[in-house]
Amino acid sequence: MAERNGALRAVDLTDPATADDPSAAWTALITRYYDGCGAGDVDLMLTALHPDVVHWFLAPNVGSTAVAGGEHLARYWRKVTRRIEARWVVDTICATPAQAVIEWTMWWVPQPGAERVATRGAEWFTCADGLIREIRSYYQMLPRDTGLDGFPYAERGYSMPGREHSALHPAGAVHPGGTS
Repeated sequence: MAERNGALRAVDLTDPATADDPSAAWTALITRYYDGCGAGDVDLMLTALHPDVVHWFLAPNVGSTAVAGGEHLARYWRKVTRRIEARWVVDTICATPAQAVIEWTMWWVPQPGAERVATRGAEWFTCADGLIREIRSYYQMLPRDTGLDGFPYAERGYSMPGREHSALHPAGAVHPGGTS
């Protein structure tokens, strides 16, 4: 169980390595982690993170130094979420029992009072003991929308301005500055 907004809720703890449907297990694990990130909910993030997790970032983004440890990473995202009103959405996934690769969108505010922008990227996940053990993140964070030129995001069910959810990740935390 994870506590969120004062209420206890069940947490799907299916290990992707042993699941009948590894893609569904990875989707549940990663969306739970992203929901925790977007809500700044350290306890929820910890239900998805291995204690020895390492999150690698693509340089030259600000803060591109790797973050190690579940508690450290969860507190890092809580700080980031508060600072830039961030919300992450899983748009697509490709998974095996040992690893998963996703495309995602981060909705955020580059500076106070600015319009929310979309940063699109990809991450590679591995797991151990049913929890996220490593994250390798590929994106470039700019103070404007980023994405593939001409790609049909809306037609493929990706999150879009005014609709910060996707066909794959329809529910989730709505950051106070964001939209559902």
